[in-house]
Amino acid sequence: MNSIYLDHAASTPIHPEVASVMMKIMTEQYGNASSVHTFGRSAKRMLNGARDRACALLDCYPDELVFTGGGTESDNLALFGVSSLLSHKGKHIITSCIEHHAILHTCDQLEREGFQITYLPVDSTGRINLTDLENAITEETILISIMYGNNEVGTIQPIHEIGELARSRGILFHVDAVQALGAVPISCRELAVDLMSFSAHKINGPQGVGALYVRRGIQLNAQLYGGLQEKKRRAGTENIAGTVGFSKAIELVYDQFQVRYDYYLLLRDTLLGALEREVGREFYIVNGHSTEFLPHILNISFPEVDSETLLMSMDMEGIAAASGSACTSGSLELSHVLKAMKLPEEILKSAIRFSYGLGNTIEDMECTARIIGTILQRIRKRDHR
Repeated sequence: MNSIYLDHAASTPIHPEVASVMMKIMTEQYGNASSVHTFGRSAKRMLNGARDRACALLDCYPDELVFTGGGTESDNLALFGVSSLLSHKGKHIITSCIEHHAILHTCDQLEREGFQITYLPVDSTGRINLTDLENAITEETILISIMYGNNEVGTIQPIHEIGELARSRGILFHVDAVQALGAVPISCRELAVDLMSFSAHKINGPQGVGALYVRRGIQLNAQLYGGLQEKKRRAGTENIAGTVGFSKAIELVYDQFQVRYDYYLLLRDTLLGALEREVGREFYIVNGHSTEFLPHILNISFPEVDSETLLMSMDMEGIAAASGSACTSGSLELSHVLKAMKLPEEILKSAIRFSYGLGNTIEDMECTARIIGTILQRIRKRDHR
């Protein structure tokens, strides 16, 4: 049985070229970049080279990019680092109710520390309203944190407009761009963004490596102590192989950006077209925005069957996908994103997230649709006994 991996929004397979450069470093380079001897200087050159290459592509200065242990740490560093430094100016932060839990749980902790958090609502497509954002701003507002593209439904937020509004009010703006990197063009210099989070393993890089863009002039308190690495913003011996691998992954997605983008749209259209043939258009609903979406994420509800049953049936056929739900202590929890979009319960309980990328083919999409059609037919027969 061939397996089809359609959960790239969770983690992607490492690109062979990324694995190759990382393996060379892991087997030949073991110096500490903070050491002054030859081995340490060699490691430092590799680290600086990786940073320079990544920054050239992300359109920022090398001193604006902090390498971290992943997207979650980048989000935490942005929110905790800024809020602790600016708490004397105000204790109000604005975010949205559909953020990744790396943001939402950080905001929970900040509330326990005395900060006031405003969670903006979204419409049925998953987008915030700019008027709601503007009305939420107070004299105490020090930070706005809104994700670029949602990890469950793929909806893209109006980042340019949010950034301009934040800048006009003198408020810092953080963007979680973990899912957006490689899926939409990103220029840190052109966006009115002060902090932006990235993760390597979403773009065929290694797990456990991320980065935080910090615009020049923005100060933030470090959350890890013990060394002077990353210009005192993130202590700890640098992951040389990981950062070089991350840099290579960024290079690959930028070099092939338009080809990848067009191919992801083709995969999306193929899956939707095949589902229309195999399942019937009246038996599924596409969730999210119809035009403003990340090309590699497609969220679909099949109201005839609950998410868990369909996912398990697909898995038995070799297809790996995800729901908008998280399994917590053995119980299936409805997606906070879909609930915030105020979708009907039958849509909430039957949502499946398909996310595709390196290694996926047109045939994968057609096969997936055929298998889903077979599963649904089996369920219909069972229910009509």
